[in-house]
Amino acid sequence: MDYKLPVRYSRADPKTRRQIREQYIREQNGLCYWCKQPLDGEPAEHVKNTKINWRLFPPGFLRHPVHLQHDHDTDLTEGAVHALCNAYMWQVHGR
Repeated sequence: MDYKLPVRYSRADPKTRRQIREQYIREQNGLCYWCKQPLDGEPAEHVKNTKINWRLFPPGFLRHPVHLQHDHDTDLTEGAVHALCNAYMWQVHGR
């Protein structure tokens, strides 16, 4: 099933979020929304080289290698990102 993107993140249950994440992966041609590198590989070098303060993130944050990124102000999904890109976006850009 395909969804009309973006969707409100808080209104989607975990199963639906997974389906939406998979749809974004397809629509992004397997590339990370943030760094544009393949999601089945490593993030861009500038992301990998940034020191992340892991105390800012919940335990298990890296358990899933690909996350569904959403805007915390609008609650709308934006795309699929590497877990590390998700941390980078939050820590460096407040997203």
